[in-house]
Amino acid sequence: MSGDSDCTRTSPSAGSPSDNELLPDRPKYVCSLSPDLVTKAREELQEKPEWRLRDVQALRDMVCKDYPSLGTCLDDAFLLRFLRARKFDYDRALQLLVNYHTCRRTWPEVFSNLKPSAIKPVLESGFVTVLPHRDPEGRHVVCIRPDRWTPSNYPITENIRAIYLTLEKLIQSEETQVNGIVILADYKGVSLSKASHFGPFVAKKVIGILQDGFPIRIKAVNIINEPRIFKGIFAIIKPFLKEKIANRFFLHGCDLNSLHQNIPPVILPEEYGGTAGKLDISAWNELLLASEEDFLHDFSQLVVACDSSPHDMLVSGDADEKQCDDSLRGMKPQLYYCY
Repeated sequence: MSGDSDCTRTSPSAGSPSDNELLPDRPKYVCSLSPDLVTKAREELQEKPEWRLRDVQALRDMVCKDYPSLGTCLDDAFLLRFLRARKFDYDRALQLLVNYHTCRRTWPEVFSNLKPSAIKPVLESGFVTVLPHRDPEGRHVVCIRPDRWTPSNYPITENIRAIYLTLEKLIQSEETQVNGIVILADYKGVSLSKASHFGPFVAKKVIGILQDGFPIRIKAVNIINEPRIFKGIFAIIKPFLKEKIANRFFLHGCDLNSLHQNIPPVILPEEYGGTAGKLDISAWNELLLASEEDFLHDFSQLVVACDSSPHDMLVSGDADEKQCDDSLRGMKPQLYYCY
């Protein structure tokens, strides 16, 4: 994700023979999609290979015109993530890009010093990992296990940092940009005290990032082994979910057969009734930790523009926090009731 973030050096409209001469340091995009994925991207994302670079240039021009101080990377490959996530709707892709930066700047507890080595304890706990095999639709499965977190060891924001870096690594793949991902969340052993850390304020922040502030397509969220208290947790989450995303939540309880209807046993570990061996977190941890330098380089392209205050950015302030605190007080009786 390297590249020039200075809009004053933006090239002319796509198709100009002088583009590469004006920006020799910007990596030239080379599509890595298979023919089948090119077809899928055309049918599902409205991506036309013959217009791809023109669309990227159009988004780049919009950034430079409307948000010249955004401090974003302007590489073709980076901007393509946002176009694909919003089915090549320029306006929606631009808003997603702006939101992406806003989320990073308004939650320093999560985004300061964000690198794999900083969240190594979370990775070693097994709180989040990625299964080694994709599902039949070509989607990676992100496995989240809240029972692996001990709140006295580090705050919940460390878990969010680990999930965010996992998504950043996954979205580097064009295949994932097209196919999306699936989430498998195992809530076995989640207690009331642990659930209380995930109040409406944190829920709103996390869901805001996943729905409107990150260029990834979440195709399904499978919940397994959820205790009664999850009804209270979901009551906190649901008001912030868009209907499309809410409809992609599947609650399986302890029914592995139900889970297997969504995720085939052949890619699942033995812990979830699968045939892919024991759940091994080491391979993903090693891959993420080995990407340290790449993350440091990529994130260095995302400059914090202190003099910038784009008018359409998502905002987070005292009013939102107070509203969420009020909501939490109203939700606590539900949590205790469900427990």
